[in-house]
Amino acid sequence: YESMGVSKDRILIKLAGTWEGIQAAKILEAEGIQCNITLVFSFLQAAAAAQAGAYLISPFPGRILDWHKKQSGTEAYAPDADPGVLSVKRMYAYFRKYGYDTICMPASWRPSRGADVEGSDVDEILALAGVDEMTIPPPLLESLSGLESSAVTRKCSAESDAAACVDPNFTFTEESYATYWETDGCGKDKLKEGIDAFTTETENLIKILIDKF
Repeated sequence: YESMGVSKDRILIKLAGTWEGIQAAKILEAEGIQCNITLVFSFLQAAAAAQAGAYLISPFPGRILDWHKKQSGTEAYAPDADPGVLSVKRMYAYFRKYGYDTICMPASWRPSRGADVEGSDVDEILALAGVDEMTIPPPLLESLSGLESSAVTRKCSAESDAAACVDPNFTFTEESYATYWETDGCGKDKLKEGIDAFTTETENLIKILIDKF
């Protein structure tokens, strides 16, 4: 990129939230290349990414909710009790308490209260209002634009969330990470599912390009 006149500060490399992906981010960040750790479904991934100095993470509260609904049989949650929302708030609180610069940028949303409840499509977004950044698709932006301003209140605050954080700043090694990872059902299941989906789509794209050219 530099040989073509594109500076490092305009590059953002997206890496899957595996231990290896996070360690690759650590190397790239040390070289001044910013990284986005994606497919984040657990606090463990988020903490390791922050410790590696990742520029940002993309946790997926909606897919975390999917996993918990399947495991528990619960079909609806109050937005503030949504497992995906709680997971992202925990990540955000940890970053702010220990002074990590990593941006928490959730994406992939679900209706906490169930799809049959009017306005529920933006439940998780409203429940995480105030987090660093968000990825919001156009249909949900349209839903948000139709709300009264009073419907949007700050739910994430660097100061208050940091004060509420009870997680220790335990530095992970490959061995300790692997040990904790074995107990992380949501993280393991959803990360594998995400990587498998990306792999399938990549293979489909390669086939399309081969057939076309």
